[in-house]
Amino acid sequence: MDSSAKEIDRLIKIMDRLLSPQGCPWDREQTHESLTRYLIEESYEVIEAIKNQSMNDLREELGDVLLQVVFHAALAQKAGHFNFADVVEAVSNKMIERHPHVFASMNLESSEDVMNHWENFKREKGKKTVLAGIPAMLPALMRAEKLQEKAARVGFDWPSPEGAIEKFKEEIEEFNRAENHTNQQEEMGDILFAIVNVARLTNIEPEQALQLTNDKFIRRFNYIEENIKASGGIMGQMDLETMDLLWEEAKAKGL
Repeated sequence: MDSSAKEIDRLIKIMDRLLSPQGCPWDREQTHESLTRYLIEESYEVIEAIKNQSMNDLREELGDVLLQVVFHAALAQKAGHFNFADVVEAVSNKMIERHPHVFASMNLESSEDVMNHWENFKREKGKKTVLAGIPAMLPALMRAEKLQEKAARVGFDWPSPEGAIEKFKEEIEEFNRAENHTNQQEEMGDILFAIVNVARLTNIEPEQALQLTNDKFIRRFNYIEENIKASGGIMGQMDLETMDLLWEEAKAKGL
């Protein structure tokens, strides 16, 4: 048994001990449902470690995600459904089936060929519709992008970014004409969906682009707050004109 297999086996045994009658009361109380928030949190912490280019943090956060997988598998095993080995076997089989150009004789030359093969394979395995298989619980921005990508693979797409940009402008006009809050909400959804299309067709990752803007907003707002406090002012009591001037200063400084 190599070192990786030994450490995985050790982790599984640790989890079994935690879930035993002599184990941890908190762990024994957990369910698949109660653990969902932790899986989401740990996944985002992996993303943050990647963004910060911290290999030490990435190693730790990947371990936390692996713990969640082992935890769910252990709960399933206690209920008589499956165990960790079944999870590994299933994903190994899936990867072999997904890559016939590596593990068999099929010739797939491009990433697009690979994705098209995978979509055809899933339909053969029982996928009923083109858009099936996209989790409803994905963040809305990411879900919109995946829906559009799936539709684009079967030809339902704008031929160029210009068409998507015109659609975005059209949706803004429809929002301005909305007669009530319910209509405004619907049109705002259309605006957001349309701008995801623009991003996708210009090879911009919308989630990443928005996060960059979020970070920029934090830097500039922090600059406003720091300068107001340094001058003896109080946030919440400063006029908008002064805050706008400080915002422009932050922008000029490249924040």
